[in-house]
Amino acid sequence: MFEILEKERIAPKEYDMWINAPRVVNHVKPGQFVVIRTHKKGERIPLTVADFDRENGKIRLIFQAVGKTTYEMAAMKVGDSFSDVVGPLGTPSEIKKHGTVLMIGGGVGIAALFPIIRGLKQMGNKVITILGGRTSDLVIMKKECAEYSDEMIITTDDGSEGIKGVVTDGMKAVVNRGDHVDYAWAIGPTIMMKFSALTAKDLGIPIWVSLNPIMVDGTGMCGACRVTVNGNIKFACVDGPEFDGHGVSWDELMARLKQYKDQEKISLEKYLSEVGETSWL
Repeated sequence: MFEILEKERIAPKEYDMWINAPRVVNHVKPGQFVVIRTHKKGERIPLTVADFDRENGKIRLIFQAVGKTTYEMAAMKVGDSFSDVVGPLGTPSEIKKHGTVLMIGGGVGIAALFPIIRGLKQMGNKVITILGGRTSDLVIMKKECAEYSDEMIITTDDGSEGIKGVVTDGMKAVVNRGDHVDYAWAIGPTIMMKFSALTAKDLGIPIWVSLNPIMVDGTGMCGACRVTVNGNIKFACVDGPEFDGHGVSWDELMARLKQYKDQEKISLEKYLSEVGETSWL
């Protein structure tokens, strides 16, 4: 069983967990993910590995409570166990010497970005990190990201920290001051990644994005996670999750993400009616 070793609420409805998973941690690399189930009849959901501790056999998962399964996870306590943690899955990030890299993160996507930031810095790249959120409280992992960044820029919608604006404002500011950027990564809400990719294209910067389509088996067999990239069908679980941001069919992806919205709402409402009080959120 995959025991929860540590748990902390780091933002409204956002949680940080360290989970015992010695076989996973022996092989995981930046950019990869796991598929978890809270119990034997539970839904399978993918979560990117936010960090890993090979010496102590544990991985770090950061998630936001948005649907039934993540609400179940939010209710779990230290000492509880997941029935399944399968992985590592997906193609690792291309960690090599690029030169100057621009790392763009938003929401819980910052958790997925962090191990890539660390890996790129350890490879000798100059790392400029831009983290964004609606308010300062929602910009997570600032200390960890800053440790491996040559420069960190914060953007908030309400101006409570850093630049008042969105991450694309930070991207433009970096280029407009004369910095040459060789490569970029953007991980966060789909709409954020879409506009980061569009901005990177305007600025002439190649960009990787980590896609989060509906996923079931995580091995490429079910086809649920298909996305269109540069006119070709790809499966995010095996071909990705990272893809060329300039080639993603963003409107198709966003439409597919809404495919089961009504069913997800019904499932969550049923769960909340069963558990009652949700003060732990």
